[in-house]
Amino acid sequence: MTGTGAEGLDARLVVERGSFRLDVSLTAAPGDVVALLGPNGAGKTTALRALAGLVPLSDGHLRLDGRELDRTPPESRPVGVVFQDYLLFPHLTALDNVAFGPRCHGAGKAEARAVAADWLDRMGLAEHRGAKPRRLSGGQAQRVALARALATRPRLLLLDEPLAALDARTRLDVRAQLRRHLADFEAVAVLVTHDPLDAMVLADHLVVVEDGRVVQEGTPAHIARHPRTDYIAHLVGLNLYRGRAEGHTVRLDDGTAIVTTEELTGPAFVAFPPGAVTLHRDRPTGSSARNLWRCEVAGLETHGDQIRADLTGELPLAADLTTVAAAELDLRPGATVWATVKAAQTHAYRD
Repeated sequence: MTGTGAEGLDARLVVERGSFRLDVSLTAAPGDVVALLGPNGAGKTTALRALAGLVPLSDGHLRLDGRELDRTPPESRPVGVVFQDYLLFPHLTALDNVAFGPRCHGAGKAEARAVAADWLDRMGLAEHRGAKPRRLSGGQAQRVALARALATRPRLLLLDEPLAALDARTRLDVRAQLRRHLADFEAVAVLVTHDPLDAMVLADHLVVVEDGRVVQEGTPAHIARHPRTDYIAHLVGLNLYRGRAEGHTVRLDDGTAIVTTEELTGPAFVAFPPGAVTLHRDRPTGSSARNLWRCEVAGLETHGDQIRADLTGELPLAADLTTVAAAELDLRPGATVWATVKAAQTHAYRD
């Protein structure tokens, strides 16, 4: 992640609550969009609330543009927040909701409304200035909440699951709009999400948090290509294994071998997508695949327009196949199958 110097975000967030301990370091330069990604209970929202000043730090530090914010009250921080459920004032119009922030920062009523009108126009909501929240769609309410956060010209923008409350179609449209607004945002933005697509599309840098600590960070492309935990592998849709590489073979702790095209020595990960797996009811002969394992179908579920088979046996893995292929194989829980994967479809990298 980009080093900050005097500008941008420099934080080590340590929060202790009972048996849970959050210890996450974040640095970002102005213009960076950072996504905190992780399972429920990992500490993402606690980190966001600590940045906003809504949760006190037990230890660590929080600096924004060189200014210490550890003990600064939330209302005095140059921070804008967009909550999952928007938290718009129900009795105020869209215009006055957005004008609320500038008014709190000392702007006069006319000035605040002019700023608000400009932001609503940028969000494509000019015709909804006089509408109260109950008259707005989910996507419109989300954009009003974003306009309200940006109208104060924050130096840190916090987005807590900003698309979670939207239906699939609206989410697609608002995600694209949000991406454009974040690309123009000149300060630091931190996004909390459990949706990998939101993170991959919106963020420049991902920080994956599990059990209160950072387990991996990097660009979306790097993390998608080099997952380091089962959670991340599942998130990006890969089968992931850890073992010891000897040339073109990675041997797992139980002795199972996976042949790869990469040549490595020492501790290594090897991964491949479920779509790279071919299933057979009988042991294949003459197959060009270098990897062959005897497995048992543990479960089947619809995955997009395909069927995902959860397999146990010599190598636990997930395999994707068409509904036609699943029917032809007569797949059902308990059935024995042979799984093959070509070495060229695996990816090995150092642990």
